[in-house]
Amino acid sequence: MDQQSQLALILGPDPIPFETLVSHLMSSSNEQRSHAEALFNLCKQSDPDALCLRLAHLLQVCTQPETRAMAAILLRKLLTRDDSYIWPRLNISTQSSLKSVLLSQIQVETTKNLSKKLCDTVAELASSILPENGWPELLPFMFQCVSSDSPKLQESAFLIFAQLSQYIGDVLTPFIKDLHTVFLRCLSESSNADVKIAALNAVINFIQCLTSSSDRDRFQDLLPAMMRTLTEALNNGNEATAQEALELLIELAGTEPRFLRRQLVDVVGSMLQIAEAESLEEGTRHLAIEFVVTLAEARERAPGMMRKLPQFISRLFAILMRMLLDIEDDAAWHTAESEDEDAGETSNYSVGQECLDRLAISLGGNTIVPVASEQLPAYLAASEWQKHHAALIALAQIAEGCAKVMIKNLEQVVSMVLNSFHDSHPRVRWAAINAIGQLSTDLGPDLQNQYHQRVLPALAGAMDDFQNPRVQAHAASAVLNFSENCTPEILTPYLDGIVSKLLVLLQNGKQMVQEGALTALASVADSSQEHFQKYYDAVMPYLKAILVNATDKSNRMLRAKSLECISLVGMAVGKEKFRDDAKQVMEVLMSLQGSQMETDDPTTSYMLQAWARLCKCLGQDFLPYMSVVMPPLLQSAQLKPDVTITSADSDNDIEDSDDESKIILVLHSMETITLGDKRIGIKTSVLEEKATACNMLCCYADELKEGFFPWIDQVAPTLVPLLKFYFHEEVRKAAVSAMPELLRSAKLAVEKGMAQGRNETYVKQLSDYTIPALVEALHKEPDTEICASMLDALNECIQISGPLLDESQVRSIVDEIKQVITASASRKRERAERAKAEDFDAEEGELIKEENEQEEDVFDQVGEILGTLVKTFKASFLPFFDELSSYLTPMWAAVYGLGVCTEFGGPVFKPLVGEALSRLNAVIRHPNALQPENVMAYDNAVSALGKICLFHRDSIDATQIVPAWLNCLPIKGDLIEAKVVHEQLCSMVERSDSEILGPNHQYLPRIVAVFAEVLCGKDLATEQTASRMVNLLRQLQQTLPAATLASTWSSLQPQQQLALQSMLSS
Repeated sequence: MDQQSQLALILGPDPIPFETLVSHLMSSSNEQRSHAEALFNLCKQSDPDALCLRLAHLLQVCTQPETRAMAAILLRKLLTRDDSYIWPRLNISTQSSLKSVLLSQIQVETTKNLSKKLCDTVAELASSILPENGWPELLPFMFQCVSSDSPKLQESAFLIFAQLSQYIGDVLTPFIKDLHTVFLRCLSESSNADVKIAALNAVINFIQCLTSSSDRDRFQDLLPAMMRTLTEALNNGNEATAQEALELLIELAGTEPRFLRRQLVDVVGSMLQIAEAESLEEGTRHLAIEFVVTLAEARERAPGMMRKLPQFISRLFAILMRMLLDIEDDAAWHTAESEDEDAGETSNYSVGQECLDRLAISLGGNTIVPVASEQLPAYLAASEWQKHHAALIALAQIAEGCAKVMIKNLEQVVSMVLNSFHDSHPRVRWAAINAIGQLSTDLGPDLQNQYHQRVLPALAGAMDDFQNPRVQAHAASAVLNFSENCTPEILTPYLDGIVSKLLVLLQNGKQMVQEGALTALASVADSSQEHFQKYYDAVMPYLKAILVNATDKSNRMLRAKSLECISLVGMAVGKEKFRDDAKQVMEVLMSLQGSQMETDDPTTSYMLQAWARLCKCLGQDFLPYMSVVMPPLLQSAQLKPDVTITSADSDNDIEDSDDESKIILVLHSMETITLGDKRIGIKTSVLEEKATACNMLCCYADELKEGFFPWIDQVAPTLVPLLKFYFHEEVRKAAVSAMPELLRSAKLAVEKGMAQGRNETYVKQLSDYTIPALVEALHKEPDTEICASMLDALNECIQISGPLLDESQVRSIVDEIKQVITASASRKRERAERAKAEDFDAEEGELIKEENEQEEDVFDQVGEILGTLVKTFKASFLPFFDELSSYLTPMWAAVYGLGVCTEFGGPVFKPLVGEALSRLNAVIRHPNALQPENVMAYDNAVSALGKICLFHRDSIDATQIVPAWLNCLPIKGDLIEAKVVHEQLCSMVERSDSEILGPNHQYLPRIVAVFAEVLCGKDLATEQTASRMVNLLRQLQQTLPAATLASTWSSLQPQQQLALQSMLSS
């Protein structure tokens, strides 16, 4: 039967064919389902009116609940405002039938799940047509439902209100007064738990859609009733409802924390009571804790608010500490084959651990350290091992957030941990080692510099605990954490002892211990660099033996770690020492590469890194191996992430899983990211391999320069799209860093005639491909730090291939710079707003300062790019520069432009000198010129003035301007400009420039004073300039009259006099 006849049948008078079509759409057979989907889409194209009416009819008459549910889902999809939105194509009578069927079905439908689907369909349609007043009956109908005495209708109305608040809240705002009354009445008076939860959901969604805080404040008086929903559910033993209420309140705490502020003491108090109630389910107590931690984390919206409640922080800390006691001494922990085995740890234990970390990061050390100092000693003094263990775990968890404060009390912290190295219980010793490892990372390098003489011997001692391989292996891992933040000078004296212990562990029967030893050796070699040479001959045979012999599946990780260790040792000792072994290692790597490895084999990612390290070590000698290395590397870089998408507010409706959102269970190896309204689950191992591969591509291009040329055609199309790979920051960062490396490789290969016959046209094509892609990615980049890296990479690309850019490309770069400046300014404004919050305190101020420093990075990079563009395009860039000047602060604009133009503008700049001087004068004499936010501009202005004195002296009144410039010196803010300016002064004095010395050498005392400040300052001149200044001072001592000399010296500060005398006499 042809399609037209099938359509006629499906949409004909007999209802059976249509019902069959809908049931086939739910079929588990792919073939049957796709056939039905094709027919359904045909109906949608050819007769949308009949299709919608048919679905509406099914809702009314079909006896099968699943089919009715499917009809509601299909209608919702047809009425969703997306590419296939069909509402405007329907005739008026179909539209009004649909609206009335939907509302009447809500009144008669008895299946709860189906009512909810109908409400979704109504909300979806209403969100498209209500704003244009396309459904005037809907709101009166909803208010009528809410006022009815049917709990089912009340619940339905609230479900629709909640969704409309999310989609089109502004349409509901005019009814704020009526909604307030309705919400208050239902929350206070209804006895039905489902109605109360639906009302709570609607209130919370509505509060979030209100833009003005005064509107939100009108709902303050609902808060006690909102909280009662939770407490009543608990008192009635209805924990499932209580958990729903908690999840809604957590959402409110995250998005509108200040709404809770006036009643914060009551709200937080209730939550802590729930968390402390041992009779409740763990899930309920964990959600109550999550609520309080979420409030603590809501820094951007309610900075400092939770620090005002120290008594609650102390209670919460105590709750979390008690959760850490929920741990068993499980035999499986002791006999484990891998460090990841966490036998005996419960869900209470892991929530306690995670929340201590989050609490410390969000509240900071000044709040948390006093609480910890008060509570931990009792745990350490107790007799139970679980309490010692808990105290050590807690210290490790809070270190990251409390680092600044803990560094001030290092003695106390280190002693606390080291005392537990001798505890009788192996799990306590393990926790002490774990704490030292974590503190080495979070409190380094201070901890390493001050306590190496206590920590390293303690770790070495722990490696002798042969009865407890878990403790030995962990001691080796802690050596890794310690040495990563350590200078070779500190490490070298301990190497004899540590390396010999690690070699003993390498021969241990326990694989976990061997793996720990390998990782530690690798790290020690990496930190001690050439000092490791003396151990090379002892260590390398063991490493090669493992590489060659650890071939069966159970040893895969061991082999992978030996690869890592060999390559890091090779890099540490250098090419000469490593060369012969490198050849052997390469042979093993090549045979491994040829063998079929399983997808989850860890060797792959270790191998990618080992190859790249060998390349760094061997340089151009590595080129012959590239044809082996590159194909699998490209394959890893091109891995498609294993992605599952759900909607961000998905309530895990399994019935909808036939529809757009497939529900995922998030396992340990999955990571979830929220992008807009989508929640995305990704397999992390795939992402990590991809990120490693992209980083390695970048390493090869950087190391091999023109030698990398043959691979550019494959690498560029792999990496350019990854500039917008939002699933993983490391992948984006690597792609960004690679762009200038690829251009540099191509340019060098063409210049050196190694480009297989390609010429500059090829570099232009590559530049046309990469630079616009970088500009476009910059436009969409959400992370400030990566923005700064992108600007840095763009700057390098322009330096490499600038002259090849055409005007439209320069235009797009300039437009993007405007956008970057605007975005950065608006982020700063938001922070300034945050600083006005009622609870804003010094710690928040610190954090904002750190965030604003990232913006400075962005601005510095913008400045660098502008400098590069002016240097590249000289006068032809000036019109663009003028356009940009309104985006830069007036000081910066004047200065950057002029500094660069004075140097490169040449004859074009001559007529502008007068204008330039008055602009610079305005900056230099500005009353706030030396304020911290302006000092860089001031320094650049002084530098620009110096360039005018140097390059355009014939256009100025030098007898006035040169001394004025001298009076601004020295400059101390912008250390790059300082070196340029002070070198210029030095050159002018060396060639006895008459304007700088002045009539009768009257400016000499001033010059000597500037030299003195530069020589006594930090990093204000290059070593070369400094020694030239000292020589000039020695000459002046010889040539100047004694009286002049004496008055010059006396004008200096006493410590400057002393410093100079010692420099001049040495």
